[in-house]
Amino acid sequence: MLEKAFSGSKRYWSWVIFLLVLIGIGFGSYLYQLNKGLAVTGMSRDVSWGLYIGQFTFFVGVAASAVMVVLPYYLHNVKEFGRITVFGEFLAIAAVTMCLLFIIVDLGKPMRLFNVLIYATPHSIMFWDMIVLNGYLLLNILIGWNVLEAERNAVAPPKWVKKLVYVSIPWAVSIHTVTAFLISGLPGRHYWLTSIMAARFLASAFAAGPALLIILSLIVKKFTKFNPGETAIKKLALIVSYATIISIFFVILEFFTAFYSNIPSHMHSLEYLFAGLEGHSNMVPFMWMFAVLAVIAMVLLINPGTRNKENTLLIACIAVFVSMMLEKGLGLIIGGFIPNAFEKVTEYAPTLPELLITLGVWAIGAFILTILYKVAVSVKEEVRA
Repeated sequence: MLEKAFSGSKRYWSWVIFLLVLIGIGFGSYLYQLNKGLAVTGMSRDVSWGLYIGQFTFFVGVAASAVMVVLPYYLHNVKEFGRITVFGEFLAIAAVTMCLLFIIVDLGKPMRLFNVLIYATPHSIMFWDMIVLNGYLLLNILIGWNVLEAERNAVAPPKWVKKLVYVSIPWAVSIHTVTAFLISGLPGRHYWLTSIMAARFLASAFAAGPALLIILSLIVKKFTKFNPGETAIKKLALIVSYATIISIFFVILEFFTAFYSNIPSHMHSLEYLFAGLEGHSNMVPFMWMFAVLAVIAMVLLINPGTRNKENTLLIACIAVFVSMMLEKGLGLIIGGFIPNAFEKVTEYAPTLPELLITLGVWAIGAFILTILYKVAVSVKEEVRA
């Protein structure tokens, strides 16, 4: 089936070439970082995780969200999701690949990855994070590709595929739960020290991931002959609505806990993110952008009239995706380091090499997604012809 990725329109090849150029720019920037070291980034002793880990955290959630189409289709027999299930699984493949790449660029030297295997420590959360991420990637490759091939041949998928599907459902939850444990298990970071961190991660994942899947489904509908199905998109939009509301509610809970208890160590990070602290306010515009976009998305999604119209639904989904990326992919990680253990504020801002490398990783994810979606759409068009 992979041969279908080598044929396409002029628009398709222009997009692929554009992504390859971005990948080349990102790879060149990574070689520069590899030569000079992580000193070329905006990270420091006080803020040792930056844009790379923020994006890793966010895209783990995007990958986990594939379960929101897999679970209804396979466990509850919601037939409408059958048209887009493979697209959710292919989105998970691209997202997990991006997660692994963000880890590699954050390590400075990629050979350090082998330390996790050579000096395996099962009591380490990072060890289990490696297991669940790579396992989830393999599961989605096997399930997605075999299901699509079975659809092309007009036969039922092999029985072992369905067993893997049942394994992938709790596994999807585990990848974001383990990532949340990796963060909330650090007692020296007051902003992260909360028992609802895993719940926050899953809520934002089930908002941002399906929102991106809706955006991609609308793009597929516009530029190809395959229609993912209006009913499936509407049901997915309802899931995004509830998940967005819950995610915003969880953020409000953090404010209540910090400010009602009046514990300075819990208040400072939120003060820095949303109002500035001791004259430092780099993150304030981004966090207020998160708040405004989240409210806009919630209003558009709660109202059935705007939720069921493609144009306003597209706006709402973009707002959800961007707002959750700002909150979890930037604010959550940076806020945990500010102030440091000595109550000193050391601000962080990504440098140009960091931004270009991040752009390169995004381009790799988009490239993988483009190839997989091209194959999937071509097969589905062929079957329906």
